[in-house]
Amino acid sequence: MTLQQLKYVIEVARSRSINKAAQKLFISQPSLSNALKELEEEIGITIFFRTNKGILITPEGSEFLGYARQVVEQAELLENRYTDTRSPQQNFSVSAQHYAFAVSAFVRLLKEYDREEYEFSLRETKTYEIIDDVTNLRSEIGILYVNDFNKNVIHKFLREGNLSFHELFEAKPHVFISSQNPLAKKDYVTLPDLDPYPYLSYEQGDYNSFYFSEEILSTLSRPKNIRVSDRATLFNLLIGLNGYTISTGVISHKLNSKDIIAVPLKVDEVINVGYITHKNVTTSPLAKIYIQYLKETILEELQ
Repeated sequence: MTLQQLKYVIEVARSRSINKAAQKLFISQPSLSNALKELEEEIGITIFFRTNKGILITPEGSEFLGYARQVVEQAELLENRYTDTRSPQQNFSVSAQHYAFAVSAFVRLLKEYDREEYEFSLRETKTYEIIDDVTNLRSEIGILYVNDFNKNVIHKFLREGNLSFHELFEAKPHVFISSQNPLAKKDYVTLPDLDPYPYLSYEQGDYNSFYFSEEILSTLSRPKNIRVSDRATLFNLLIGLNGYTISTGVISHKLNSKDIIAVPLKVDEVINVGYITHKNVTTSPLAKIYIQYLKETILEELQ
């Protein structure tokens, strides 16, 4: 087993394709395939399943990747400490539900990360895909919520993916609405108050289950419904159609228009927002910094 083979495995897992990984590694696809085959034969496990749609990481491969990342990171630290070579390009990925505080923390990380080369990724995506991204090591951190309604299902998927949930904060439900909405002046709103207005929610694709909804109270029937795929569209519709969505009440006016406000929703519900990590992967220095920025950003926006 060589350090180069470990780097090959990490890049294949990141690219989700042997062909794409070979291009990034500047080697031929047959050479990369042979190197992976030799490594799998040496260690006695199958790291990747090859399919027509790309590669899938096996449970044994996921555990192996966790150790491989640690070895490669330690080797890079050793090289940087005792050689004059420049620092290698750093990689860091986050998958999240549509939370402004996740973006704010990501922006801060980039502003304060002083390197000439890096490759960072922030995916605002569907709930199931967040879990899948962290399970298959496409992202190191995933950000989502659980509550009494969905926690059994979400935690089942987390257990199957060998993931851990770490709570960031507990929130009472709020509605996001336009500052010009007739409800904007109320101290709180009730569910009947919202009936005349379009309800906006994030679509969840093939996993459009109530349990994977990004909004609580997903089982309620509403007369007017609009599904969107991104936060900018949702905010535009909040303003343009006097629509509403249900969230935590944490909103960043540094990144989002002050035309959007949060009003408490009078329901007996609690939202627990947190981040997920893979149990077999040691948290990287960048991830630790990002998590700290998350906590600081949330505190600032809750004040």
